[in-house]
Amino acid sequence: MAARLREDRLLSRATFGARLGDREALSAIGAERWVERELSSRTTASGNSTRDPLLRNRLKRFTSLGRSARELLAGAAPDDEPMMGAGPGARPNKEQRRELMQLSRRIGREAAGARVVRAVHGENGLYEVMIDFWANHFSVNARKPLLGAVLPHYLDQTLVPHALGRFEDLLLATAQSPAMLIYLDNWNSTAPRTNPRRRRDRNQRRRGPGGINENYARELLELHTLGVYGGYDQRDVIEVANVFTGWSIKSRRDPSFRFDNALHVSGLKRVLGAQIREAGEAEGRRLIRQLAEHPSTATHISSKLVQRFVADTPPASLVTRASQRYLETGGEISAVLRVILLSPEFSEAENQKLKTPLRLLASALRATGGSTDGGPGVLRTLERMGEVPFGARSPAGYPETAREWINPGSLLARMNLAFALEGRRIPGTRLGRSQPEVGNTNRRQRSTARDARALMLASGDFQWS
Repeated sequence: MAARLREDRLLSRATFGARLGDREALSAIGAERWVERELSSRTTASGNSTRDPLLRNRLKRFTSLGRSARELLAGAAPDDEPMMGAGPGARPNKEQRRELMQLSRRIGREAAGARVVRAVHGENGLYEVMIDFWANHFSVNARKPLLGAVLPHYLDQTLVPHALGRFEDLLLATAQSPAMLIYLDNWNSTAPRTNPRRRRDRNQRRRGPGGINENYARELLELHTLGVYGGYDQRDVIEVANVFTGWSIKSRRDPSFRFDNALHVSGLKRVLGAQIREAGEAEGRRLIRQLAEHPSTATHISSKLVQRFVADTPPASLVTRASQRYLETGGEISAVLRVILLSPEFSEAENQKLKTPLRLLASALRATGGSTDGGPGVLRTLERMGEVPFGARSPAGYPETAREWINPGSLLARMNLAFALEGRRIPGTRLGRSQPEVGNTNRRQRSTARDARALMLASGDFQWS
């Protein structure tokens, strides 16, 4: 019974849902070999160059994938150069801001749609689940001005290549990603100094936003690495903010990473009791390594992974084993996942998980052989249900626990989703012809009634895994 439950949960939690034939294929090779196969799907491919040929074809409709933000923004942003003391480039006028906002949101919707398509149609299920996990852990919101334009880069170059790799590599990639730099305002975090172009007038302060911004430093410690109880204080936040001054973008027209030493706070820093002696950009790289190797980070990341795959209240013993493996392997995420997915706790019957809206939608389509184009119709549906990709309202991302998703409104929305799918009322998204399997008995339920399948998708057996 435990072996069967483990197989069911591997398909419902370590992928976005079982497809026709997946259960038989998993049973034929066993849980351990299946996990090894999924973990070996690590790839450096990005964007439309994914090794999954069927997925690659579906992603072709998102023409912004695989293109740089400079290319995507050509003609929409002012033809500016970085201006010392005035932020990255000249500010666009009102008409340019409106055009830039519209273009940025269109590009951002493509990145969100691509994530939905990957969830529904990706062959490497665990890989796609981990892309989604990290997109939520390192959450950014597409509605922030200019951010949508850099989301294809964030998906292609930051999340996809590092989803099953070393945490340190992913942490550095997010720190240098234009999406994170813009979202948490680090692109404007600079040493408080007079404008270098106006040195003769000592009363002339630097123009533009300017000064040290602590947003990224605080979220780096609290959300991305150590956790809220990870042993840091406000002095550490300030020092981390000093370390990352000068980590910015080239300009609004070319929002790619640059380090500007002239905007960096020089001098010795001390974070978590350790001195950082390097100069310039090397300070940030050194701190990234220090945080990635910290025991509190190992516990925080392991706890979130256990919560995602096992239980809303993570079993302490499993968190301990997972964090030990994290430290032993230098933060190899695949090694930590192996411990979690093959643990006894993973297949304990009482450790149930409620599917979030995106997982519910994807699993319904996968169970029936359905499809989605990732277009406006499905994005509006997910937004109404409270989980559209790149749409979380806080840097903490979307909640993972069932209590955050259960209320009268959300329960009605889940029921409505099932009937909207059955009635083909979501443009570009439709169920297939297969019947979903519900419960742990692997029993196929067949009915000719029009609403029978919608009721299956709305049932507790399908909503929980």
